[in-house]
Amino acid sequence: MLTRRALITRGGAAGAGAVFLWTATPAEAEEEAAGPVLSSTKGIRVGGGKIVKGKYVITHPTKGVYKCFSAKCTHQGCTVASVSGGKIHCPCHGSQFSATTGAVVRGPAKRALAKKKIKVAKGKIRLA
Repeated sequence: MLTRRALITRGGAAGAGAVFLWTATPAEAEEEAAGPVLSSTKGIRVGGGKIVKGKYVITHPTKGVYKCFSAKCTHQGCTVASVSGGKIHCPCHGSQFSATTGAVVRGPAKRALAKKKIKVAKGKIRLA
């Protein structure tokens, strides 16, 4: 038989859990399900880009459009260093890649940069 104290304690714990679950909005749940934030959209100008943690390169080829690629050059694995003039530049041997598609624009690299899926919302760029 349950005592009044045990019943109140159990009921209170269950109620607290229900309140916690009930307060999360669908937008918050979706945001938590998305990957980590790579960058904010601020400071990434149109035609430019940003190298993130030496692993990703985020580009902003046209207004409101952001792309993300591996920052590892496909020639010999150097980390790309900059984005300008619609191109992603590798400092090691001069390879250049399209800031829109990641395709090789100038060798010696022969393969495109690997595309990464991202989600842009509320001024934040996240891995998808």
